[in-house]
Amino acid sequence: MGRYRRRLEADKEVEAVTYSLWVDWFEDHATSATAFAEVLGNDIEHVVTDPSQAPLRRARRVLECSGPVPWSVKESTYRTALRLPALHPALFRGLRASFHDVYGDLNPAAALALLDRLDLPADTPHLAELRQVLAAGHMNHYRSPGAWDDAVRSCS
Repeated sequence: MGRYRRRLEADKEVEAVTYSLWVDWFEDHATSATAFAEVLGNDIEHVVTDPSQAPLRRARRVLECSGPVPWSVKESTYRTALRLPALHPALFRGLRASFHDVYGDLNPAAALALLDRLDLPADTPHLAELRQVLAAGHMNHYRSPGAWDDAVRSCS
């Protein structure tokens, strides 16, 4: 995971790395907890209290692709990341991915509580829809296939 960490901190495009992290490590329940801890969870406190560019870049990238990581594994990291406003957009994308990914995992009430504490522009795309599906108690787009479409219609 050390190579992943270095690549995620690099100041260049890392789409192949984040994709691999997402599908090879985070979607596999046998590896997701360890992988998430190694690339972010173990040092999120340090990233938040002493944010420098490279670790902050890594944190953003990991949060954005953390949708399939089990909620019980990522929740404390999400709560810690909440303390750093620079991570709020990435947290939002992580929460949205947690709802939309086939293997996405979240606790609707806890996710809504986090979402409500994010400092985001009111016109953030999909913010209202995500808030609505979480408030209704939906855990995942694939378990409640019509919920997102209903939210899109009612928020339009």
